[in-house]
Amino acid sequence: MKEIFKFLKELRENNDREWFKANKSRYDELHGKHVAIVQKIIDGIATFDGEIAGLDAKNCIYRIYRDIRFSYDKTPYKTHFGAYMTGFGGRTSPYGGYYLHLEPDNSLVSGGVWCPSPEMLKRLRRDIYDSITEFVEILEEKKFKEVYGGLEGEMLKRLPEGFPKDFKYEDILRHKYFVVSAGKPEKFFCSDDWIERAVEDFRILCPFNKFLNYTIGEFLGKQ
Repeated sequence: MKEIFKFLKELRENNDREWFKANKSRYDELHGKHVAIVQKIIDGIATFDGEIAGLDAKNCIYRIYRDIRFSYDKTPYKTHFGAYMTGFGGRTSPYGGYYLHLEPDNSLVSGGVWCPSPEMLKRLRRDIYDSITEFVEILEEKKFKEVYGGLEGEMLKRLPEGFPKDFKYEDILRHKYFVVSAGKPEKFFCSDDWIERAVEDFRILCPFNKFLNYTIGEFLGKQ
């Protein structure tokens, strides 16, 4: 892990093709180690989330090469290693899942549903409203709050149409996506048991994903 963070720090300072080409063999070795790490995490998650069983880490890991065609930032490489793990297709899936982000000074474990389609977002909001007691219990569970805090990200300024104006939990429905995360210092990943500890954080996240994925499964099944 120390070598991964060292490489990413150097890449951040030398984000150009010449440097990357000179360090390509080094990247390939660390990428292979990252794949093995993610596979261990997948196998750990599979012990409490059966949908993850059999998932291949290679289908979960994001490319390090940036798509710069429509970006003002023309640096060619990402300065982090990322993996999105869900039993419904890995990194390309619209389902809620478990995300691992390794980046100097900005590492985290995270999960939920990021940037759902407008129709899926409407359905998620409606089902959260209809089952608000269950959803709030998940968010308010002691260990969940200790690790993740609460929902984060962009929110509408007003409650979406179709819901009562005096709804007690309007802040939840104003979210544009349903994601939680827990920042981790670099030293977290340098401990001998960090994979087990990360898997435990994902176990705490599991009911949140299960709630969201039930709705997503119904939504996609009726399209």
